Amino acid sequence: MKKWGKNEMKIVVLEPLGISGETFNNLTKPLTDSGHELVVYDDGKTDDETLKTRVKDAEILVLANMPLSGEVIDAADNLKYISVAFTGYDHIDLEKCKEKGIQVSNAAGYSTNSVAEVTFGLIIALLRSMVPLEAIVRKEGTKDGYRQTDLKGKTLGVVGTGDIGGTVAKIGQAFGCHVIAYNRSEKQELIDLGVEYKSLDEVLQESDIVTLHVPLTDDTKHLIDKDKLDLMKENSILINTAVGPVVDNDALAEALHDGTIAGAGLDRVDMEPPVPANYPLLDAPNTVILPHVGYATDEAMIRRAEITFNNIVQWEKGEQINIVL
Repeated sequence: MKKWGKNEMKIVVLEPLGISGETFNNLTKPLTDSGHELVVYDDGKTDDETLKTRVKDAEILVLANMPLSGEVIDAADNLKYISVAFTGYDHIDLEKCKEKGIQVSNAAGYSTNSVAEVTFGLIIALLRSMVPLEAIVRKEGTKDGYRQTDLKGKTLGVVGTGDIGGTVAKIGQAFGCHVIAYNRSEKQELIDLGVEYKSLDEVLQESDIVTLHVPLTDDTKHLIDKDKLDLMKENSILINTAVGPVVDNDALAEALHDGTIAGAGLDRVDMEPPVPANYPLLDAPNTVILPHVGYATDEAMIRRAEITFNNIVQWEKGEQINIVL
């Protein structure tokens, strides 16, 4: 492991991090002051051939949610460390990183509150019919024909009680919800607050609102499929601010069209925006879809960059943090 300040290294930032130039310079100053070469690309290019050229001599890579294939990683002969400016890392070929002995850290926790807040924005938008009513009032219309329901008193089912899901559970209680949850392991802190852990099927069957906060793994891909949607109440809504493919989104579109469930609020679908015009969920009834904004507040972008560059500082000291690999 190279020690801090003893070897200049080439650090390549493959995409913009959503912060001002001044903030970026302040956060990277410890690196540049130590003589490290910092190369930043902000043109949005993500094709493998371009990336292979850009990573060729890099010893450290920084990226957010840009896909990083094994082919690109193979082209980085000197690569030792990747600091991911994102919580998730399923867009990186970790098997190739393992094969080449490349260490990886993420920016865990930077968007916990931001994603929890947008979760409740989607919930309230659906319960109060905000999106269609906003359009109607501009056409001199009224609320007639649109349902309005309280959040207080509803059963909120939280699937995945990591940092974000746990925060959502606590906020749900503050709104006056009865909170039930499903997770592979139960958190005593949440149990002490009155959260009831149940099986996934029980959470789906009993909840008025089901909100998803699980990572994408082989076990969670299409965790919510047609059979699981069939378990939900007809007047229930599904919220996904986690990862798009944890839901079978074709099955979700069908469930919304046939009235199996009453609505859906989505910040994630099967791809990053732009979403093609023929995507099945775009014409599904009572659906609010956002272009993956849950993590993207101004404050969260600064927190993300702080964590990302501090990861590099600590790694060079031989004290890797936020470990993925």
